[in-house]
Amino acid sequence: MIRCLGAADAAAYRAIRLEALERCPENFGASADIEGAQPLAWFAERLAGSHVFAAGGDPLDGVIGLRPQEAPKLRHKVLIWGFYVRPAARRRGLGAALLGHAIAAARGLVEELRLSVAAENAAAIRLYEAAGFTAYGREPRALRVGGRDVDELLMALRLDQLS
Repeated sequence: MIRCLGAADAAAYRAIRLEALERCPENFGASADIEGAQPLAWFAERLAGSHVFAAGGDPLDGVIGLRPQEAPKLRHKVLIWGFYVRPAARRRGLGAALLGHAIAAARGLVEELRLSVAAENAAAIRLYEAAGFTAYGREPRALRVGGRDVDELLMALRLDQLS
């Protein structure tokens, strides 16, 4: 079952978020040391002000976030962020289910979903392409992780063109 997380889920969210940042630092702009130093209330506030969907109980098996744009000229787009599925829950369709849920939640509210993905993350790119996302650009050296540069592929899904 996929559900929207709230402030009461802060501890479970903090655990999976920090795991994601530690295990896959090249896939996130945030870093585990900075977020790990934040109090639980910080995570509760983040959940209260966001649309973060999750599967599983405690521990959570996977999460995905939607970040609406506040600026009037950008409100037609939503960013997907913080997408992570624990290794033990992978290859069972959970990632596709979370992504599908996020797409369904955004439909009718905005015209487009956008995301960035590490250009070397072939599995994630295949998942996004299977859901209808297409690449519209590449940002060289988007992240620097452990002294290594990571390019990001920029992808979009036009919801107003889906049938």
